[in-house]
Amino acid sequence: MDTTSLWTVFFSEVLGTGILLLLGVGVVANVALPRTYGNGGGWIVIIFGWGLAVFAGVYAGASSGAHINPAVTLGLLASGTDEYAPGVDVSVASTLVYVAGQLVGAFLGAVVAFLAYRAHYNDPDAAGTQLGTFSTGPAIKSTADNLVTEIIGTFVLVYIILRFGDTPGQLGPLAVALLVVGIGASLGGPTGYAINPARDLGPRIAHAVLPIRGKGDSNWGYSWVPVVGPIIGGVIAGLFSHVSI
Repeated sequence: MDTTSLWTVFFSEVLGTGILLLLGVGVVANVALPRTYGNGGGWIVIIFGWGLAVFAGVYAGASSGAHINPAVTLGLLASGTDEYAPGVDVSVASTLVYVAGQLVGAFLGAVVAFLAYRAHYNDPDAAGTQLGTFSTGPAIKSTADNLVTEIIGTFVLVYIILRFGDTPGQLGPLAVALLVVGIGASLGGPTGYAINPARDLGPRIAHAVLPIRGKGDSNWGYSWVPVVGPIIGGVIAGLFSHVSI
């Protein structure tokens, strides 16, 4: 694969992950921040909003195969596939390009979501609550349990995505979107279901650097859980994809 192709992959992942996080952070901001029209919309609005964010992100990042998630990239790597997408060979360089694009896109998507809701983020009534729109956190803080939850949720995501390729007539982006809604409805309660290291880390960095009034800290003590858990879950899913059932 030549350098031009690597750049294509990078920008495709930036765009796809950026759209994912713009809409994902946006739906949580709409529900959680004060004086928005969606304020108080609840968990169902959030999980469907994230599902539709994935739907849009997959289309936006189609040129690179729309991984838009390091756990998916590493799951494919663990599965032993020869290509990440048609014409994109698996290598150290391509793996790094995918992950870099995903992290950059996640950061930029969160920044644009902040710009869309800037007045609401800076509302004095929002002080101390803004982090929850950017990144995840545990409903009950229990590091081991929170890590296991993220591993399980990401395993389901990546394993089913890998199985989609074996399913005649699968629905593509719609199927992935509905899968994410299902994971949120069933497994999202304990941790807010990051199931994507870039989805959590990129916006958390954005929260740390953006000029948001009264934003509080970025909870870096928890930040490794929604990174390490999804990586473990994605790799296990890739390895398990070899098991014949």
